[in-house]
Amino acid sequence: MQSVYNKIHNRIKGSGRGSVFTNKDFLDLGARASVDVALASLVHDGVLRRVTRGIYDYPQASALLGGVLAPAPDKVAKAVARKSSARIQPNGAWAANMLGLSTQVPAKIVYLTDNRNRDISIGRTVIQFRRSEKLLPGSELTVLLICALRHLGKTGTREADLESLRGRLSAKNRTTILREARYAEGWVYETLRRLCRPEEGEANG
Repeated sequence: MQSVYNKIHNRIKGSGRGSVFTNKDFLDLGARASVDVALASLVHDGVLRRVTRGIYDYPQASALLGGVLAPAPDKVAKAVARKSSARIQPNGAWAANMLGLSTQVPAKIVYLTDNRNRDISIGRTVIQFRRSEKLLPGSELTVLLICALRHLGKTGTREADLESLRGRLSAKNRTTILREARYAEGWVYETLRRLCRPEEGEANG
């Protein structure tokens, strides 16, 4: 019978380098105390890296950059959300950057949350969680688009960037976005209509 250590180790390896975990992700594999002991051992053995309290990553190295990479901020933020059973949504410049609508990488990455305010530092990057009573409904992609467009403003989004993003959206994505964003501000919805217009030969509506 596999130990909790080995079960967690196998799940980590199966998730791939760069994955980020919370201790809650492994509670189906053993009791909380056993999971915590196994995670501490995996950190000691160099398998996992402790990012912040209760959050760990399976570090990814880059030969090009000559070292171990910092964990991806969005993966860390989602792990924090899972740990606290919170909802989050990227906000401002970070939302625009995630979609490729802006090349600006903010020094402080902001997520709105229905949980408490907190800051997490990852190297020189700070992830800020700010409590809000106005989290948007809808899928992750729709929310990300609305937040990004609101940050960029009516004239802040280049058509070339929208076209590049449009090429990465499936027909199902476009249908979902238009359905979920119909109550957004008029100019935001019109921008999304341009983004999600049917491809040539594709049925409209």
